[in-house]
Amino acid sequence: MSLPPALIWYRGMTRLAAPFLPAVLDRRARHGKEDPARRHERLGRPRQPRPDGRLVWLHGASVGESLVLATLVDALTERHPDLGFLVTTGTTTSASLLSERLPAQGMHQYVPVDTPGAVCRFLEHWQPDLAIFAESELWPNLVVETARRDIPMALVNARMNDASIRNWRRRPDTARYLLGRFGWIGAADTRTRDGLEDLTGLPIALAGNLKLEARPPAADPVEFDRLEPLLAGRPVWLAASTHAGEEEIVLDAHKAVLARQPDALLILAPRHPDRADAIARLAADRGLSTVRRSQAADPDDRTQVWLADTLGEMPLWFALAPVSLIAGSLIPGIGGHNPVEASQAGSAVITGPFVPSFDELYATYRKRGALLDAADASALAAAVRTVWDGQGPPAGAARTALAEASGGALATTLAALESLLARREVIA
Repeated sequence: MSLPPALIWYRGMTRLAAPFLPAVLDRRARHGKEDPARRHERLGRPRQPRPDGRLVWLHGASVGESLVLATLVDALTERHPDLGFLVTTGTTTSASLLSERLPAQGMHQYVPVDTPGAVCRFLEHWQPDLAIFAESELWPNLVVETARRDIPMALVNARMNDASIRNWRRRPDTARYLLGRFGWIGAADTRTRDGLEDLTGLPIALAGNLKLEARPPAADPVEFDRLEPLLAGRPVWLAASTHAGEEEIVLDAHKAVLARQPDALLILAPRHPDRADAIARLAADRGLSTVRRSQAADPDDRTQVWLADTLGEMPLWFALAPVSLIAGSLIPGIGGHNPVEASQAGSAVITGPFVPSFDELYATYRKRGALLDAADASALAAAVRTVWDGQGPPAGAARTALAEASGGALATTLAALESLLARREVIA
């Protein structure tokens, strides 16, 4: 099948852009978005040798996908201890997470920029026996060049919201071509399954959501043991992954909470910590005393808001807070965030009304009575107090919801990946 015109144009444009990319990467490094010591990886010039034997390459965008991929690596290692694993991502945070999470036979590299040259150098060096892409991270050159080398490919935990599906429909020939390169696609939900079947005209497996079975990173035990006594006896709640427009609602809710429980503490963890100055001003405008994690400040008895303006510490905040608002849900246009990590840490879940990216999962939570809904500051304050009063979701409700919602995704996905590996052995 020949390349669609849009892909031919894209490949041409990325070739023309290639000489300028080192400067772009340098600028990103100055802003903390790239690791300058590993820029060569982004240019498709790896320095680590390829390990002997069969190599499985797994790729995801960032931290959330990294947890899914690390879980797959763990499961495949148990079944096939002879396999080696290469995991690629694009963010420094995910690189740090995977450096601690991967087993001895696994390694992390930054994904090459999506130019034909960088991608070809990457693939010629690593020569993977199986390529696994997570969710919707489909770089066209990466897909095209992998397929040209007859490397079996799987798209696992495929997830697309309505906007993503509409965007694909604007280029149906491109969608059919790229998605048709995969030997197996496992959809995380029915919306994605139906959308991909409509785009490709092919049957798509409804595998279930792998994120519901992914093992989350544990809270730093040293920090947890140090901080837990500082918060002992105080009512604590967390606003996790807040966005602009949500912090005002959260802070107003906390003022209402403080009116009844003056010793309450809000841990406010913004999605983008570089917005911390603006959030601190919002708290000051409301007369709330605030300390910032980035300044190595611990809360004392007078602290009302602990601004968790750091990266990579969400497991710690979930472990410290008995109840968490999963933000991205209080205002439209964001789509909501995943409640799984909070539930796995034992923190009761509160959500706002706008969760289209996770609507099926939240529907299962509601069916099992595993969450509280809050549409505004008043309702949010009431939901927090409900959990503190012992009237929140029953213990075990979230675990039941997660087991139901996952649908055996891990077992289904592993069976498909093993089939692709076996097919590769036959071809070889």
